[in-house]
Amino acid sequence: MSTRDADDRREYYRIEDSIALEIHPLKQGETADESSIDSPSRLFGLLSELHLMDFESQHLLRHIHERDRTLASYLKVINKRIDLLGQALAQSLLRDIGPARQVTLSEGGIAFGSPHPIEPGSQLAIRMVLMPQALGLALHAVVVHNQLREDGQFDIGTEFESLTDAQRQLLARHILQKQAQQRRLARERSSPTS
Repeated sequence: MSTRDADDRREYYRIEDSIALEIHPLKQGETADESSIDSPSRLFGLLSELHLMDFESQHLLRHIHERDRTLASYLKVINKRIDLLGQALAQSLLRDIGPARQVTLSEGGIAFGSPHPIEPGSQLAIRMVLMPQALGLALHAVVVHNQLREDGQFDIGTEFESLTDAQRQLLARHILQKQAQQRRLARERSSPTS
């Protein structure tokens, strides 16, 4: 991995978000797939695969819609049913991962608070559940900075490594949706009530 300077790391739009987050340091030579994360990894893997498959099949659904609108409508209903099952699965995983945490998220990495420092260059296995769509992602990251805050916590900044195109696009979609939601809320607060 080449180390980027601060200007390069700012290439992605960042949002403040509240997500379920599980982080485990990786040992030398260990991959994120081999790490010993205690949460029910099979269920998390299923949730992650469910969203990746949904994302990868969207272009097929558009083609079907062009040829057969009735079939496309039916498939959208089936997709909504599967999404509901995914949300139920995510609720069960949220109990195991723990409560949501405040983070700063971008397509390039994630920053979070930690009671303990994590050395720059450390490799991490990260599992996150992005709400409200209950999007589960298992990612690999490297720590790029570690700063002590006034409250005694540490700000840990990471950079994602080896993201697939689908994972990057799922992150981008979530970030754009959150950004649009924040803009809507800001407009509602600033508009006069009738």
